[in-house]
Amino acid sequence: MTPEEFARHGHALVDRIARYFAEVEDYPVRSPVRPGAIRDRLPAAAPEHGEPMEQILADFESVILPGMTHWQHPSFFAYFPANSSPPSVLGELLTAGLGAQCMLWETGPAAAELEERMMEWLRDALGLPAAWTGVIQDTASTATLCALLCARERATDLRTNREGLRAAEAPLTLYASEEIHSSVVKGAKIAGYGEAWLRLIPTDENLAMRPDALRRAIEADLARGFRPACVTACLGTTSSTAFDSLAAIGPIAREHGLWLHVDAALAGSAALLEEKRWMLEGIEHADSFVFNPHKWLFTNFDLSAYFVRDPSWLVRTFEIHPEYLKTDVDQRVKNYRDWGVPLGRRFRALKLWFVLRNFGLEGLRARLREHLRMADRFREWVDGDADFERLAPVPLNLVCFRFRPAAAGGDEARLEALNARLLGRLNDSGRLYLTHTRVRGTYALRLCVGQTYTEERHVRAAWEAIRSEAARLVASDG
Repeated sequence: MTPEEFARHGHALVDRIARYFAEVEDYPVRSPVRPGAIRDRLPAAAPEHGEPMEQILADFESVILPGMTHWQHPSFFAYFPANSSPPSVLGELLTAGLGAQCMLWETGPAAAELEERMMEWLRDALGLPAAWTGVIQDTASTATLCALLCARERATDLRTNREGLRAAEAPLTLYASEEIHSSVVKGAKIAGYGEAWLRLIPTDENLAMRPDALRRAIEADLARGFRPACVTACLGTTSSTAFDSLAAIGPIAREHGLWLHVDAALAGSAALLEEKRWMLEGIEHADSFVFNPHKWLFTNFDLSAYFVRDPSWLVRTFEIHPEYLKTDVDQRVKNYRDWGVPLGRRFRALKLWFVLRNFGLEGLRARLREHLRMADRFREWVDGDADFERLAPVPLNLVCFRFRPAAAGGDEARLEALNARLLGRLNDSGRLYLTHTRVRGTYALRLCVGQTYTEERHVRAAWEAIRSEAARLVASDG
């Protein structure tokens, strides 16, 4: 493909993306295709000869697009968002065009220094401690793994990296609430702790980790001769956006020498708002903190912002010094290859720079406040309807609820089946997309307001669809 041909197809593709932004609301939110339908339409082998871009783009429209669930749909209320925005897409396009592999400062000086500055911008905008240092990871799962590995090395004085897991003189133990994200469990496996040594701490009436239970678990492990290494606190759990208290957990971690990692994957974005800074009370006790601009700051997946109090532990845990990676400036720069798991690194900071500059902090704050307002509106509708029940507090933009008609009485099995059917019908309709969870064992529907283009009319339409479908379910049950 010549540069001239690239320009022609590129202009057409940008026009197509712009049209997608304008018409995404016309698509079913969740793809209606059956498993295997897309694969069956793809040839079994790669073509021997090149095909024209016109045909490839036509096949995208007829084969690929029908099989996409549209995360950028304004009625996407499922999971937590993975948002996009026009400035972010343009930044991503430039990143792809540059095609840089930014593992070292020397292989991309602008990438390294822009990343350093963007992490400072985010740190200060969120009100994190000024002495902290940030690095971009791909996802919060990777950042959490980095934290667990650093905690492992600090607990064993870097001996595990040198000698393997046998270097630990006693089993290393981890702590997190029973509401913690699954990435902590996966990280415990990958980092070599073992799932059996992860202690899931009970939660209180607000689904937050109980500090008294944490202290008892740590002291019990010490009495058995084990070595407590890390506690992960969550600001905004995935199931219900519950908040652990850093002010209460932090001193316990400090007292016993545990690494305190803070997972704020979604909720961290809300710290841009002064009225939500309460969530960071006690952050001075933490050793690391992660949040995802690709969730709620309108930056394309993937981009996770990971901050550490002492970057030397991060570097000493991950640094490598093969001859072929040494450069003359290594002592004067940050080589981010040593700040995480992968050697190769994309130029992710560019799209973040585009977003922060194009929206501005006030523009971002305005979007966040509007999402919070709409979520609170939905909460009011749920609370005001006798046939529905809210199952968790709503500190941010997620509402956990269920349909509970009087006709169902207190039959929990029937209520669960009824709500599962309701969820299936709503998602099959293509008009909106919700997911479910369990809150203290109870089956709950989740509606998260956080998509870039969501307006109140979309939230109201979702509520009307939920109520009307629920009424039809009751009527069909007789």
